[in-house]
Amino acid sequence: MSEILTANGFTNATLEWDAWLDTINLEQASADQIKVLEESHPKAKTSDYYLFLAHQPEILRQRSAAFNAIMYAPGGMSRAERELGSLVVSRINGCVYCASVHAQRFEQLAKRNDVVQQVFDEPHGAGTDAREQAIVQFSIALTESPESVDAASIEALKAVGLSGQEILDLIHSVAIFAWANRLMLNLGEPVFPAA
Repeated sequence: MSEILTANGFTNATLEWDAWLDTINLEQASADQIKVLEESHPKAKTSDYYLFLAHQPEILRQRSAAFNAIMYAPGGMSRAERELGSLVVSRINGCVYCASVHAQRFEQLAKRNDVVQQVFDEPHGAGTDAREQAIVQFSIALTESPESVDAASIEALKAVGLSGQEILDLIHSVAIFAWANRLMLNLGEPVFPAA
């Protein structure tokens, strides 16, 4: 990983997350709970987030399918730009854990962290070029005031070269993090590495 960035309580360091409610006990889990954990994420069996969500295996299954389709589908917007949208919405929503994960993913895919530091410092001015700035501004608007997003908002994305498919991918990325951030923020808390 690249250098550790921190600002305003946000970081690109690897964090843990502790649930405030009881997680499932793997030794007492149903076959379906074990199956959905195995389908969801390589670290699901050790993650409080997944171990809590596995109380409702079918909802977790649908959540994971939607997340994977939105973030990893081929074509359309680049993975790095989807991660940038996810980082911005997580920063605006105050979800330190999600922001750290998606900052790391952006850095891995884009091979740089300049815009990550900008998002942590002041997201409203972030972006290293017109395309990134438009993605950031759209992600902020869709998060802070979705009712303000209109045809002109879409045209601003088209003006910097985003296709219709890329715009849809960005909207999906921002929207799923409206959901993911609220789960993270209301079910537990991030745990920072020991200093």
